[in-house]
Amino acid sequence: MGTTGLASNPKEYRARLDEQTDEQIDAWAAELMRDVAIRRGVLTVIADFLKASRLDERGFERVFAAGGGPPASIGRDRQGRLMVPAITLYALVPGIRALTSDGRKRLIEYLVENFDDLVYV
Repeated sequence: MGTTGLASNPKEYRARLDEQTDEQIDAWAAELMRDVAIRRGVLTVIADFLKASRLDERGFERVFAAGGGPPASIGRDRQGRLMVPAITLYALVPGIRALTSDGRKRLIEYLVENFDDLVYV
């Protein structure tokens, strides 16, 4: 984020995110989902997104479809946990914006909740 790096802590990071454009927030959220899915798995992205966005699984499915994710690709693993293909996680970004009045706030929350992952990368 600029020439000074991300931030030294989540509070500072949130303040810096608040200064960014919607397009930048969206790009960073989608990139984070991709990177976390690669390193820690799709289940982690889904769990983190559910928590940060304050959605239940039905809400997740609606957001996913509204963002262009193919509803037929939504499934469950052997333990019954919600799954979508990693390549389609980006659909959550336009979907949360389309179906909620505070999509930006929820995406920022997702980014801040994953601050430690961002610092790691």
